[in-house]
Amino acid sequence: MPLFVHGHHVAGHWLPRNDEKLRKWCGRKLERAQRHRSDGYKHPVIQEFRDLIESDPTIYMGFTQMFAASTVPNPIDDYKKMLSIFDLIIGEAPEFQESTVVAIPITAILLGPMNTQAGFAMFSNPRVNHVVKKMLDVWHKFLVSKDSAYVLSTEDNGWFGPAAKEAIPNFAETFKCDPGAPHFGFDSWDHFFIREFCDGVREVELPTENRIINSVCESTVFRIQHNASERDQFWIKGHPYSLTHMLNNDELSSQFIGGTVYQAFLSALSYHHFHSPVDGVITKVVLVPGTYYLQAIDALETNQTHVPTSGDAPGPAPDLLDKSQDFITQVAARGLVFIEADNPKIGLMCFIAVGMVEVSTVDFRVQPGQRVKKGDHLGMFHFGGSTHCLVFKKDAQMVFDETKYPIGTKVPVKAAFGYTNA
Repeated sequence: MPLFVHGHHVAGHWLPRNDEKLRKWCGRKLERAQRHRSDGYKHPVIQEFRDLIESDPTIYMGFTQMFAASTVPNPIDDYKKMLSIFDLIIGEAPEFQESTVVAIPITAILLGPMNTQAGFAMFSNPRVNHVVKKMLDVWHKFLVSKDSAYVLSTEDNGWFGPAAKEAIPNFAETFKCDPGAPHFGFDSWDHFFIREFCDGVREVELPTENRIINSVCESTVFRIQHNASERDQFWIKGHPYSLTHMLNNDELSSQFIGGTVYQAFLSALSYHHFHSPVDGVITKVVLVPGTYYLQAIDALETNQTHVPTSGDAPGPAPDLLDKSQDFITQVAARGLVFIEADNPKIGLMCFIAVGMVEVSTVDFRVQPGQRVKKGDHLGMFHFGGSTHCLVFKKDAQMVFDETKYPIGTKVPVKAAFGYTNA
């Protein structure tokens, strides 16, 4: 979910395309929150969040300093306003706004504060992450309820309104739905978010070629790195992949030393399921708890113009969250699926589904020992997953079609986009 501020657009359709629209959106939310606020909060978890901030002097200092140090102009300029809006947000579903959408409203509030040194300290704090996770769980319960379906309308701010139709053309021909039913047949926001393609929309390319790797997600290429290290300084500029940390110190991680990491990110308007890249057997499935709003240190330099250098991490638009996409593969909430490919030249590989801000729920639908074929369903992101990695062993000698799918290019799910050169 790459984000841009200070006059740049937002890739991935997760936030408004410029700062002014984002500020106006935040201002409207603040006005509503203050108008509807009573003596207490609607959701007890918000009071728990406030109690944590105000009872711990270090956390109180951090949440005060991160708003004071923010360089992103925003009417939400202290933690009390932040909490009042959070109390509103976790009882609402995201509306479609103009030509894009505030699909990550909590990030919209935190975009400035989280990109400060104090914000880094706070969102690396286990107690803060614990209460943030509790808050997101409350929101998730709303998003899977029928009450969240009100935004699935043909109104101007609805997901089937004029602007949404322009952003997601040919919806009924592309996704399974019932245009004649209320909410197009979706019974919740989450049901809409995890919508499925119509049969035949994405077929597996070269299904019998076991030398070929197929795309796991409908996603945009972010980075490809060969010769990944067992451990590396993933917090320094360039964010080298650190396999032991990415794979959560798993006993299998040593097998990938010197191998290849492919990373790509998803759009808010896209398809959020993932599918097997190979024929093979699921050997292990792991869910890893982690952080939710932690940014890489060099992503905090929001006022600096990025000029790529030979040692820099490539990407479609290196700024803020985008600059942290590779960093968070080592620290964020994520899920791991290890697959033993039928082709011995590929052998053991790993798919990493990375939850990035907001709900960050990874939902796997496979079990160890299960046989899968290319294109078989592995699982989905529930409102929050945004980036993923494929990790291969050194001996696989993976090659990706960077002529057809260079950095910054969208790769259709199930497309043939790489192969083993072993």
